[in-house]
Amino acid sequence: MSRDVPLSESIHPSAEPLVTPIYHASTYRLKSLQHFVDLTENVKGKTGIFYSRLGTPTRLSVAAAITKLERGADTVVFSSGMAAITTTLLALLKTGDHMVAPKESYSGTFVFLTKVLPKYNIEISWVPSGATMEQYKEKIKSNTKVLYTETPSNPTMNITDLEAFGQLGQSLPGLVTVVDGTFGTPYLQKVLPSGIDVSIHSCTKYLNGHSDVLAGSATTRTQELHNLIYEYSCTLGNPLSPFDASLLHRGIKTLAVRMEKHSANGMAIAEYLEKHPKVASVYYPGLPSHPHHELATRQMTAYGGMLTFELKGGFEEARIFVESLTLINLAVSLGAVESLIEHVCTMTHGRWILKDNADMLDAIPEGLIRLSVGLEDEKELIADLEQAFQKIP
Repeated sequence: MSRDVPLSESIHPSAEPLVTPIYHASTYRLKSLQHFVDLTENVKGKTGIFYSRLGTPTRLSVAAAITKLERGADTVVFSSGMAAITTTLLALLKTGDHMVAPKESYSGTFVFLTKVLPKYNIEISWVPSGATMEQYKEKIKSNTKVLYTETPSNPTMNITDLEAFGQLGQSLPGLVTVVDGTFGTPYLQKVLPSGIDVSIHSCTKYLNGHSDVLAGSATTRTQELHNLIYEYSCTLGNPLSPFDASLLHRGIKTLAVRMEKHSANGMAIAEYLEKHPKVASVYYPGLPSHPHHELATRQMTAYGGMLTFELKGGFEEARIFVESLTLINLAVSLGAVESLIEHVCTMTHGRWILKDNADMLDAIPEGLIRLSVGLEDEKELIADLEQAFQKIP
């Protein structure tokens, strides 16, 4: 191709875009060999920008935004929430190590802990979701390297005491605490300021909030931990694409206003469901009836938009109910502007993914429904729920 046809150039080199551009380039020009050496000896332990698997301006921009939200040292952003979880644990654990985790976890996490880590002779001990520190202490061994939790938990909506969890981890040298706070978001709860080492999010959910991105993040309390996880992400090749990084950054800008509305709608729906005669129980930390209500009130600024509830009539009533909704969408995932509902033991925690874990399946009530309350009008949402209830014989 002729040099007269430029392949790339800065059209407006003096422009300062308000939104970070999407840098699609897979590779970047170098000024000299020494320039390359300088880029690879970045003082923060991260490579400079010369190859997109290792870093792009768009990805670094959204990582910086998440780091600020989390009040952490640094953030690695990934191609999915599961990439964030698996890469973090692989970076922290080696053959012969042991970790403690809640058995009632997100199904993808549970499968990784039960099917993948044991292949590397990594042992898992289980505690209930929302476990006390005494329950964690009972499981700790001489080779324990990671304490893991979800709060609020998926799908049981139990709450872990973040401050106590952080204190426990810091009292034991060589042990790392990891929290999946996807349901809570960095807006509603502060994980790292509580002394936890790593805060993980499926950014697909609330941080992005628009059902159009797969992404994950791991923010660390120290730069040393970040550098370790970053190195594994580069080696495993699961970083977030520039396009998805741009969409995620856009979503984060409205996180505060969205979470306020999610929380207001969530409380209204929970109160409505708790009074309904066809509902056996409602699990929402904002309700005084929730076993961890006082703890949630202490460590969360609001209670979010996630709740689960159990219908008295079991599977058949749950099926009729979720299939009769018209405004609320029958779909997996959560944290979107649209309300999403699922039948737990059919969908995210169903036989298709937990087929080898009968005890886990048996523990999920057949009438359990998970609802991610969106930003629609509260009265319209309640009306949709009510008409679906009326379809149940």
